[in-house]
Amino acid sequence: MFSWVKQEQGGRNKEGEMYQTVTEGLQTLYTKKLLPLEEQYLFHDFHSPALEPADFQSKPMVLLVGQYSTGKTTFIRYLLEQDFPGMRIGPEPTTDGFIAVMHGENEGVIPGNALVVDPKKPFRKLNAFGNSFLNRFICSQMPNQVLQSISIIDTPGILSGEKQRISRGYDFAEVLRWFGERVDRIILLFDAHKLDISDEFSEAIKAFKGQDDKIRVVLNKADQVDTQQLMRVYGALMWSLGKVINTPEVVRVYLGSFWAKPLQNTENRRLFEAESQDLFRDIQSLPRNAALRKLNDLIKRARLAKVHAYIISHLKKEMPSLFGREKKKEELIMRLPEIYTTLQREHHISPGDFPNVAKMQDMLQHYDFSKFPSMKIKLIESVDKMLASKIAVLMAMIREEESKLPPPMVSGGAFEGSQDGPFGHGYGEGISAGADAEDWIVAREKHRYDEIFYMLMPVNGKITGVNAKKEMQNSRLPNTVLGKIWKLSDCDNDGMLDDEEFALAQHLIKIKLEGYELPTELPPHLVPPAHRKNSTADAMYNHSED
Repeated sequence: MFSWVKQEQGGRNKEGEMYQTVTEGLQTLYTKKLLPLEEQYLFHDFHSPALEPADFQSKPMVLLVGQYSTGKTTFIRYLLEQDFPGMRIGPEPTTDGFIAVMHGENEGVIPGNALVVDPKKPFRKLNAFGNSFLNRFICSQMPNQVLQSISIIDTPGILSGEKQRISRGYDFAEVLRWFGERVDRIILLFDAHKLDISDEFSEAIKAFKGQDDKIRVVLNKADQVDTQQLMRVYGALMWSLGKVINTPEVVRVYLGSFWAKPLQNTENRRLFEAESQDLFRDIQSLPRNAALRKLNDLIKRARLAKVHAYIISHLKKEMPSLFGREKKKEELIMRLPEIYTTLQREHHISPGDFPNVAKMQDMLQHYDFSKFPSMKIKLIESVDKMLASKIAVLMAMIREEESKLPPPMVSGGAFEGSQDGPFGHGYGEGISAGADAEDWIVAREKHRYDEIFYMLMPVNGKITGVNAKKEMQNSRLPNTVLGKIWKLSDCDNDGMLDDEEFALAQHLIKIKLEGYELPTELPPHLVPPAHRKNSTADAMYNHSED
């Protein structure tokens, strides 16, 4: 299988480690290489609790975040196509806690306090947020095909105005940060009539800093405005997001109406269908990319743990042995930005790998720097070795696992049959138009194309490429596209076009101008009648030969 894994040796490498699967390899590397460094330098107190086996073995998770009444719970209901235990829907803030919607043989609800002691669930470390949070956290279990591949986390509706000033009793932003580090996809839901980003929503989005690759934005209830209003709503949403999500890239926004009710404005039906299919494909790909995401998160965690170790050991080294400790501590906290720059230069660390300086300064106030551990080079070297060699091996294992047994895509619920049948996106449109018609679809416009054809002075019923070129270039399509159209239209490959082939070329130009893609090969229903094989004649010819 691999040079470092021999089946006859029981799958052990030189260090006696056994990696039967990528998940097991990730768990082993974390436990043996990264966890000792985290424990030594109090990483769990400053940044993130230790990872547990369930964190590596859990199904991909999708986190839904948005203001109240933007349709988060309805969105889950839409994906599952059935109600789930604990579900409440209404125009007011109905979801007042976190609901983990997961697969289970029996339908029911598990309360938070019982959930965080279950070693099979990836929520044990949430007990650090106390009873105020756990009383508002439940797991909703049900037998549903969608939930066999993914789990969905519903969150409380984010408040605005005076309501957001009322304390929830637990650190809402920190809980979101905890989930953001562990989920595979973060979906921010907005309502077409509720684009303002309140202070609490802004804090929630900032809690996902460093997880930008996981974030997707959904503009829900987009059918409740007309096209002109939708354009303005989209622009206003992008402007609002630009002030909160500080990235140079434009965040992907999916437009649609994610519930099973009739569209109020049908003029954008095609757009909504295309957007929903894009979002479905993104969610369906999560099981396939789950191992890669966990590997990526482990690398991010290892880089942060290394930087944290450098910071803590540097603060320890700067402390006096006897007198003036408190004064020195205050001085070091004030000089933390300078220390970041020094460590960055000394250890060749990217500025983006350092933790937030203001948050770090605040947390350091509560620690005695003289009790911090000194630098232990072996722990750093162990993590460096893991990043340099072991991660590459796991990448190869991911490809190997996928080639042998690709993970199943999310199916069931709203994903079932979304691509099939006459109501699938693109069915009967573009190149597929006329696929189930008895007549040749090009014939419907052929009388117009024939007028152009005979103006080009055909010889023996055909026009050359020189004659066709100028007419085809009137479409203003690039020559590369026109060349592809010519190749598809010249069915007998004689370098000329008869009237049917020319009509086909004009039809393909029309399809491209309407925004559809061209096929690599001409589908059977578009082949001109004169160039089709006569199946009846072939059958009779073969019969006479027999």
